[in-house]
Amino acid sequence: MPGTEQSTPDRLVNGEAVEVDIRYARLGSRALALLIDAAIQVVLAFFLFLVVFSIAPFAFGDLADGALTQAMSVVIVVVVVLAYPTVVETVTNGRSPGKRALGLRVVRADGGPIRLRHALTRALVGLTLEWPGLIMPFVTWVVSMTTMILSPHGRRLGDLAAGTFVVHERSAAEWGWMPAMPTPLAGWASTADLNSVDDDLALAARHFLARSRDILPVYAHRFADGLADEMTARIPQPPPSGTPSWMLLAAVLAERRRRASGQQLTTRALTERIWPGFGRIERFTRSQALGSADTQEVQPLP
Repeated sequence: MPGTEQSTPDRLVNGEAVEVDIRYARLGSRALALLIDAAIQVVLAFFLFLVVFSIAPFAFGDLADGALTQAMSVVIVVVVVLAYPTVVETVTNGRSPGKRALGLRVVRADGGPIRLRHALTRALVGLTLEWPGLIMPFVTWVVSMTTMILSPHGRRLGDLAAGTFVVHERSAAEWGWMPAMPTPLAGWASTADLNSVDDDLALAARHFLARSRDILPVYAHRFADGLADEMTARIPQPPPSGTPSWMLLAAVLAERRRRASGQQLTTRALTERIWPGFGRIERFTRSQALGSADTQEVQPLP
């Protein structure tokens, strides 16, 4: 379908045997999310240290010695690096502030929402091996990044231990311009079998129609006829006799978009039922309405 050339989502069969399209988060987006979360943790740690060590002399008096200071420091580190991410990911269903900003979410390997045990396992592995990595930090950092790069689902060590992975909540943005359905071909296009018209051919037709006014007429007609002949050869039902090439291309693209939109809406409805807030049905519907403004009637070739 048009637009899928920008991002090819993987398919996941969840616990309810529903197949949904997902995009696994890779090292780049996850690293940016980690930077945001790490910045928040640094601010939180600074605030806790400031508060605790400001009131400790008044609360403990002569008992506030070096041992107590070290103990409170350990408690603050555990709260910031272990308890905080565990609680946040559990409460938000895998969307920490950094992940929310990047449109990411942690889910179980079967597609379900994570629980406390998953968030705790991820945080424990992160504390000991990944971030900050108390055990051989530099070595384990390299191992973790290598694991994410080589993993087909972009999973880090914490994901492997917890049985989770991170996915994109947001769909890849599509190129906005699309040709409108030519009225004379609406009936033919609605019944035509377009399964053999692959994405590469549709993308070539889309680019051509978007730029046809900038191409010399002699070449524009030659390109249009070539693309139309290739499409006609792949469609069992021939178009009406005398159909201009540019009109055929526009009709096929408009019909493919209509069918793809219906399928995507159905998939998002199933996703929303299983993962509340993940399918974004209302947002998708609004985006479709807004996207209709980018649908333009294709002008005949000169």
